[in-house]
Amino acid sequence: MSPDGLLKALNDSQHYLDIVQQPVLSTCEAEWLIETTVNNFAKYYNSGFLAYRKSVAEAGDFAAVEWAGHGASFKDVLGREFIDCLGGFGLFNLGWAHPQVVRAVQAQLEKSPLPTQELLDPLRGMLAHLLSEITPGELQYSFFVNSGTEAVEGAMKLARLYTGKSGFIAAVRGFHGKTTGSLALTGKSIFRGPLQPSLSNIYHVPYGDADAVEQQLCIAREVGNEIAAVVMEPVQGEAGAIVPPDDFWPRLRAICDHYEVLLIADEVQTGMGRTGKLWGVEHWGVVPDILTSAKALGGGVMPIGAFVSTPKIWSVLNSDPFIHTTTTGGNPLACTAAIAAIHVTLKEDMAGQAAEKGAYFLEQLGIIAARYPDIYEGITGKGLLIGQHFVNDKIGYAVAAGLFKRGVLISGTLNNARVLRVEPPLIITYEEINEVLNRLEDTLAELRGTTSPRGSTPASNAVA
Repeated sequence: MSPDGLLKALNDSQHYLDIVQQPVLSTCEAEWLIETTVNNFAKYYNSGFLAYRKSVAEAGDFAAVEWAGHGASFKDVLGREFIDCLGGFGLFNLGWAHPQVVRAVQAQLEKSPLPTQELLDPLRGMLAHLLSEITPGELQYSFFVNSGTEAVEGAMKLARLYTGKSGFIAAVRGFHGKTTGSLALTGKSIFRGPLQPSLSNIYHVPYGDADAVEQQLCIAREVGNEIAAVVMEPVQGEAGAIVPPDDFWPRLRAICDHYEVLLIADEVQTGMGRTGKLWGVEHWGVVPDILTSAKALGGGVMPIGAFVSTPKIWSVLNSDPFIHTTTTGGNPLACTAAIAAIHVTLKEDMAGQAAEKGAYFLEQLGIIAARYPDIYEGITGKGLLIGQHFVNDKIGYAVAAGLFKRGVLISGTLNNARVLRVEPPLIITYEEINEVLNRLEDTLAELRGTTSPRGSTPASNAVA
């Protein structure tokens, strides 16, 4: 690197820091930031993102660049406001920048942002204690990482160490992450195909089909494929908020016990109240052997993930605590955020809010879908993890784009929009839900070329 190059980097970093430290930008500064962001993505990050983001394709003259948020809404750098029905795919259960979580992290930041790696850090112990109190059954010990995929990797490693077996059974269309181990479990060819061959001894079955799981375990026993664990999401998220039959999880528990394999619940997206219970498996009264968490665990402020298990299973890690380590996982800032997130989740009954608001949202979406059978295939979900299923990708993207133009952020890209997830912060108000429904009706009416039957009239009988 030349001295001139280093000098330019010094000046650019100072300019970027000046922007970061400003609470509000002038119009000129905002337009500069948008153009710079698009250019930086194109030249230095990944130009492919620009082709698939509604914030670029549907935002008008200037791309939408996120800037600040509060509650269930946020503003881009130009001040355009959006209702958030994406929620960072589960990050923002508590909304954007929940003040109690932010204050806790700020307080810790002034003391110690990162651990020594040698002394005992109290916050990691505090968070592990809290997780033992709020997770089901005899789950007691935790290990902390930086993301959901790391949590799944750790759970896989723990299962292999404890059982001495290498195989796993997961679900078609399931999503567990994109690092090597979790990618092997993920049941979608679009992610797995380009990186084959994957880990060996991984088998996929239709989600919700307990008979298929039992058959696969029976075959594995017959041919000598040793299975360490069955890994499932309580409700499939990436697949489109797919809820299994009510007997699925209880049968999984019984089948795993019979074949002496572990049951891993991937609660990275469903945990922390998202589905109307603190943990998704609680809908069916099932206790897994290992549970993973991430996303909302950091309160929408810090990245953190965890895998949790029983004393018996954890013994293989206690005997050699250095067999699985991380430098930044479970750092003081992340643990502080998670402690605050757990406190707020319990104090404000986020699970109860998700259950009540989710039931209302699902009902209203079902009514709308019934009026547009040429557009919708159906509505699925539990709590505030909801899937809108459309007849094809083109219509799904048109709905997502139409909502974006009307100030509602929802998932869906050009190559994956047949199912759009509705995953707002759990603190979203009924007024905001009704406004989303109104804007959805307006979008659908425009697609069909008719007048919206709902118009701008708020939904009746909304609960305040």
